[in-house]
Amino acid sequence: MSTAYDPYAPSPATASDTSTGRVFTVTGQDWDTVVQGVGDLGDEGHEDHVVVNMGPQHPSTHGVLRLILELEGETVTEARCGIGYLHTGIEKNMEFRTWVQGVTFCTRMDYLSPFYNEATYCLGVERLLDIEEDIPEKAQVMRVLLMELNRISSHLVAIATGGMEIGALTVMTIGFRERELVLDLFELITGLRMNHAFIRPGGVAQDMPPGALDQIRDFVALMKKRLPEYAALCNANPIFKGRLVDVGHLDLAGCLALGVTGPVLRSTGYAWDLRKTQPYCGYEDYDFEVKTWDTCDSYGRFRIRLDEMWESLKIIEQAADRLAGLEGAPVMVGDKKIAWPSQLAVGTDGMGNSLDHIRHIMGESMEALIHHFKLVTEGFRVPAGQAYVPVESPRGELGAHVVSDGGTRPYRAHFRDPSFTNLQAMSVMSEGGMVADVIVAIASLDPVMGGVDR
Repeated sequence: MSTAYDPYAPSPATASDTSTGRVFTVTGQDWDTVVQGVGDLGDEGHEDHVVVNMGPQHPSTHGVLRLILELEGETVTEARCGIGYLHTGIEKNMEFRTWVQGVTFCTRMDYLSPFYNEATYCLGVERLLDIEEDIPEKAQVMRVLLMELNRISSHLVAIATGGMEIGALTVMTIGFRERELVLDLFELITGLRMNHAFIRPGGVAQDMPPGALDQIRDFVALMKKRLPEYAALCNANPIFKGRLVDVGHLDLAGCLALGVTGPVLRSTGYAWDLRKTQPYCGYEDYDFEVKTWDTCDSYGRFRIRLDEMWESLKIIEQAADRLAGLEGAPVMVGDKKIAWPSQLAVGTDGMGNSLDHIRHIMGESMEALIHHFKLVTEGFRVPAGQAYVPVESPRGELGAHVVSDGGTRPYRAHFRDPSFTNLQAMSVMSEGGMVADVIVAIASLDPVMGGVDR
């Protein structure tokens, strides 16, 4: 009696010969199956090597990542990433939603920097609509303000979780303490702490609430007192430096070959920042510096993130001053064929729309009501074409390649997420180092698996 074939049954590690030697394929089996399969190959001297599965797990907040390490003692001889455990099908889902509804999906990709996901997507849609010059100034300033607040919150998580992974628990606690303050501002402005869907094609969802600018200025003043704590705890700490200095080394040539961007690239001394080199949202009108380091290691990436938070505070102050002079200005394009209702007013119960707004929609005319209904349910049409407008996210170049066939839904929306691109540097950074240094290398990349597995 023959046994039925089970495609899901674990199989031992298989080997194939290549021009560079023997390659072992490990596809998610149990530990004993992996060891048995590699051992059965009978390579001379291979008994000194051990294959270790680090994960799939959720180390700190990077996401569910699996590392396949081949060890010789404590030395990593080969390292590979196993991804896909957080796959959500966001890009495919966007093909079945209107252009505005797509924002609700893409904001959930890199969940630590949602405003950047929204911004690059909306900038691409606006380029296809040919309304880039029509976006109100106040909407652009609000986008910059929110993105820089988001850069601070993201870098705080990178430093906090990186500290926790190497045992610097005080860095973790104060990092999340400050991040809560940023999320409070997000909730005040957008109504949500994460997954905002606030930046939309044509502008932003609604105006700044009363008192928001005062709270933003209070936050900036507080952060100027709190940021030096990180420097005092880490910058010259011999234990901290002993774990980070010369660990996760990747020079400029390696970054360029792998397409690595963000703080990892700038840690080589190369001042590449899209806010300066390819400005968007009016960044060319703000006074700030691109911070670099010259050590090409994990310590330099930490120092860059710390310095970038200071620069973000400078930009936030400038944006707040500009918003103070734009009281009552529009935050959405004037074209009512595109402007998905941005004058939404929350009801007194904190839910739904206020009665005043409902009267405004219902009381104008039957034609206005029909147009409102069609715009919300069917959406606007975008001329056929394709566009790519990248932004400088906390992790590097984040871009949305949006393609339209002339309909009310994206034909294709593909995102160039820096976490996905930068993660391929993990093996280069880790091989030849110690097992403990793998964690430091991953933390210095700061990957978010929601962006990798979109």
